[in-house]
Amino acid sequence: MSEKIKNITSKEFEEEVLKSGNVVVDFYSTECPPCEALASKFESLSEVYGDDVKFIKIFRQENKELAVSLGVTGSPTLLFFKNGEMVGERLSGGIKRADIVKNLELLISKERAETLKNSLKKSETNCDVLILGGGPAGLTSGIYSAQAKLNTIIVDKDLPGGQVKVTHMVWNYPGYEEPISGYMLMHNMTEQAKATGVNFRSAVDITWIDLVNKSVEIDGVETIRAKKIIIATGSSPRKLGVKGELEYKGQGISYCATCDAKFYEGKHVVVIGGGNSAIEEALFITKFASKVTIVHQFDKLQANKVAQEKALANPKIEFIFEHEPREFVKNGSVVNEVLVEDLRTHEYKTINCDGVFIFAGMMPNLDDFDNRLTLDKWGYVNVDANMKTNIDDVFAIGDVAGKQFRQITTAVADGTVAAITISKELE
Repeated sequence: MSEKIKNITSKEFEEEVLKSGNVVVDFYSTECPPCEALASKFESLSEVYGDDVKFIKIFRQENKELAVSLGVTGSPTLLFFKNGEMVGERLSGGIKRADIVKNLELLISKERAETLKNSLKKSETNCDVLILGGGPAGLTSGIYSAQAKLNTIIVDKDLPGGQVKVTHMVWNYPGYEEPISGYMLMHNMTEQAKATGVNFRSAVDITWIDLVNKSVEIDGVETIRAKKIIIATGSSPRKLGVKGELEYKGQGISYCATCDAKFYEGKHVVVIGGGNSAIEEALFITKFASKVTIVHQFDKLQANKVAQEKALANPKIEFIFEHEPREFVKNGSVVNEVLVEDLRTHEYKTINCDGVFIFAGMMPNLDDFDNRLTLDKWGYVNVDANMKTNIDDVFAIGDVAGKQFRQITTAVADGTVAAITISKELE
């Protein structure tokens, strides 16, 4: 740990924080992946800002009373103090470097902040395999690459795990007799990748990507150069394009049941969709909501049979088939009406509710890439049998790649194929 970081207890808090001018405090825990992702950023920033801001770490698990008194309920949490007063944003979870810098600059003058920015020294890192994305595909390719003794780095704009880490339960992953939570499945994969020697750059901002020259810059400070690049950026929830959807996101419109279902205790929720995600997440929502209405455009569900049977047998779930939403209406603080159209009669009707969850498919995460990649007609990356793209030494795997089926198991298979292909080529 940097000499400019001090680890303290609650007994020293008043003297070291409240009476010490400019201070940033990291409440951390053990066995905490987001804490691990933050640690290197906190350390490198202490070397830049450490003469102007005191960098403090407090072990939350042994200083619970202090943490509770400050409203700290999760790890890591960063708090910023100026002359004993808390200022700026409270940062937690997958904390990005840019957000830390923004808050550190609130503690010093603009002139000093500019000077420190100009003093930043950029670094370069070389590796054999650079994997962009830490979902099931990226983690698997990392495990195989590292086991082949290849210097492997996984870069992720979020924390590792992809969409699966916010999936309530995974019912059909081989090796698990009972369903396993998406978070735990991805935690296990991530820990396995670390154990094999994979290096991670998590919760980072990607400044630029040059696929032709196999280079990526992250957080504006580190350039990573590789012999091979694997694109494993996954996909994101597809927007419906319905009136009110974007305007009311976070105001009764949600795409993540694991994140938000707890806010609908005893309430009526509308779920849009009928595939695996929609039905499995609807089942999770019934643990909280008193009623779930599923609106689906087809005359039957597309989810796996096990999920269908559970949903159809659940007394809290009602179905409206062959209908599509046309508008989300907010009267008050949150969305409380969904206007739907009957696709057979074209008649409209209103569903009164307390919130909406949308699970209408996914779209590939390719915003950080230029137009040199060849895509299929649906916008996914074209790959051959070895997961190679049209650019030399660039592979694409998992949900970002063109394929017929997108499951955790197919993502894992893609990662395996790409990594083995690369290891043979680099022998």
